[in-house]
Amino acid sequence: MRSPKDFFRPLAVGAPTPVREVPFRPSRMIHFFDPGNEKMAAKVPAIAPTVDVLLGNLEDAVAADRKEAARSGLVKIAKATDFGDTQLWTRINSLDSPWALDDLLTLVTEIGDKLDVIMVPKVEGAEDIHYVDRLLAQLEAKAQIQRPILVHAILETATGVANVEEIAGASPRMQGISLGPADLAASRRMKTTRVGGGHPGYLVREDPHGPDGAAPRATFQQDLWHYTLARMVDACAAHGILPYYGPFGDIKDTTACEDQFRNAFLLGCVGAWSLHPVQIDIAKRVFSPAPADVAWARKVIEAMGDGTGAVMIDGKMQDDATYKQCQVVVQLAEALAARDPELRDAYAAAESRQNKE
Repeated sequence: MRSPKDFFRPLAVGAPTPVREVPFRPSRMIHFFDPGNEKMAAKVPAIAPTVDVLLGNLEDAVAADRKEAARSGLVKIAKATDFGDTQLWTRINSLDSPWALDDLLTLVTEIGDKLDVIMVPKVEGAEDIHYVDRLLAQLEAKAQIQRPILVHAILETATGVANVEEIAGASPRMQGISLGPADLAASRRMKTTRVGGGHPGYLVREDPHGPDGAAPRATFQQDLWHYTLARMVDACAAHGILPYYGPFGDIKDTTACEDQFRNAFLLGCVGAWSLHPVQIDIAKRVFSPAPADVAWARKVIEAMGDGTGAVMIDGKMQDDATYKQCQVVVQLAEALAARDPELRDAYAAAESRQNKE
């Protein structure tokens, strides 16, 4: 049995020291693009400043005969682009594919200094993370990378869900976990062909009422992903990493997309995937605390002082628990405001209005 202290020692001679705490950087949207698509690649310099995370996708949506072109395209784009404050991620091919090893060998040695996070699909247990962890350390040492590249797992198999806690704590590299609803649905043999979102057949029905129980009975659509998302959020919170909602496939249904993203935000997710530019603004809006909520949180924190005891504000009791909730909102708002000038101004204006009331 290894000492817990070994957890934070490099897994290869010359590799950078593992992080002890995942640095929080705004990542409200992880925007996917195909680096082998020349038309899409040409838009990268313009899109990069508008998103928190730009992800070069090498896995799903890239045909088998285009895998190498996508990998080469990502190397070319990374070398040619100044991403500024925008994070560069990639999603490699699954570990059981013939492309995953070459993805890691090429990307870390060629553009490891540009890559912030490597997303690993279909993670089923800690052993998958251990494999990637050791290999990354060896490649970082070889390429003389000065800071560890972090790892993000996608939860998209029943086995992965069963092992989500051990996945979340498998390595200091773990940055976060995303829900992958489409592959997870197939793995579970769920009877839905949708990519994320609810299903009209998954519902509860109002009890019978009216004369002889014959009155029309209202139905309420339920969320297929609530249990899995909540369990994933708990696992991430317990291990100090970040949870994300994954893709919402119906690009045209922006209303349902916003609802699904907001449910994830309220449950504790910090962001979601964007598959089309129209989803960028949705994620930016949803995963940023509302200015009025931030102003209220600041008011509670100011009134609570050191956070102990209880106070009444506008007829509502506030105590140490609500103080902690407000700290979460304000800390997120401050991190986002440092990156987004429009959001910073909106927060300042809302606080000014509240102080005048």
